[in-house]
Amino acid sequence: MSVELPTRIATLPAVRRARTTPGLLVTLTAALVALAVLFGVVGLLAVQQRAARVDQIRTVSGPLSVHALDVYRSLSDADATAAAAFLSKGVETPALRQRYLDDIARASSALALALRATDDATDPNNRSETLLRSLAVQLPVYTGVVETARAYNRQRLPLGGAYLQEASGLMRGTLLPAAQELFTLETDRLAAAQRSGADFPVLVFLLGLVLFGALIGVQVFVTRRTNRLVNPGLAVATLATVVSIVWVTVALGSATGHVDTGRRTGSALFADLAEARVLALQARADESLALIARGDGASDEDHYQVMMDQLLGEDRQSGVLREITDRARDTGDRDLVAGLTETARAWEAQHDGLRLLDDQGRHAEAVTLALSDNAESPSTGFAKLDADLGKAIEITGDRFARESGDAVGGLTSARIGLVLPILIVLVATVLGTRARIGEYR
Repeated sequence: MSVELPTRIATLPAVRRARTTPGLLVTLTAALVALAVLFGVVGLLAVQQRAARVDQIRTVSGPLSVHALDVYRSLSDADATAAAAFLSKGVETPALRQRYLDDIARASSALALALRATDDATDPNNRSETLLRSLAVQLPVYTGVVETARAYNRQRLPLGGAYLQEASGLMRGTLLPAAQELFTLETDRLAAAQRSGADFPVLVFLLGLVLFGALIGVQVFVTRRTNRLVNPGLAVATLATVVSIVWVTVALGSATGHVDTGRRTGSALFADLAEARVLALQARADESLALIARGDGASDEDHYQVMMDQLLGEDRQSGVLREITDRARDTGDRDLVAGLTETARAWEAQHDGLRLLDDQGRHAEAVTLALSDNAESPSTGFAKLDADLGKAIEITGDRFARESGDAVGGLTSARIGLVLPILIVLVATVLGTRARIGEYR
């Protein structure tokens, strides 16, 4: 019975037809069509997945990182500017006052934009929104204390310095740590999205090769059964498959390359430069607070040294600025950051001159030097360092945005490279085998 059943199945009309040359051609045609459709569908899904990641990078993760940096930098600069404003007796200079107000306005605007952006962010623990709301609540408290300190300072009362120390303590103990965590969280999320978006879809490439091999195999079968060297339809389908494989590989390779370049030379360098700028701003605030304390600013000077140790390294040969220089991959980036270390060292030398005056009891001279804009003033050295860091941050941020935009173009090309050739494969395969099948009727 077990031998008789397969024999009966083999003698069924449908099975006999399937085993004939036209039947085999129909089966092979259906297999080629299914394989081509699979290649196209898997390819489009892979492209769509990467397009979604790039869109997430461009519209959510990237902007959130920028907003987080704006918050972090603006708060740090507000702290440094408020401290510098108190060095002048009574009324601060209009320029310092305006800079402080601009910092607060920029921080408030960045908080609002970041809160709006978190509505589209994927954060299971909602940590970013928690940090942003905490900052939004604490910022008015900080500005209120600063205004109280400013009112006392305008009356030339020493109590103004105490309130300023309280405001700076709130900034450094609550606001800046939250802003730093937010910035770190968003830059880490951005880097993770970029790494996933830079993965090459190996499965799509392998399916393309399988389709190519299957077309070659069917072409060989048709040649042997029909004694015709080339089947035009299958030849066109094979050529279209090769074009699709090359096109998609180049387009996706270009897109992933742009995403990776945007990470390495854009957002990664952007984050390092942002960290350096915040360290410099905090050191600048320490410089002013130590002077305001009138001989009682040892803790502020100690904190200044901690910030500079991180910025330049304890040996003044390493630190964040040296790491930035080492990570710069091309000549343009190295030229961009090469002068930062020397500028920071020059500022530190000016700071040492300022501290020497104050430590010798020449406080009034030290304050005059701090407020002046001559070449020996620490404010001049810091202004140059801050401007250079700001320029480098802007350049790397623009590079990140440009590379992300170029990645979108590569993904659009990949879609075209899948759809058009696969349609040609489908039509050419069916037409090529149908003509041979018709010969057996």
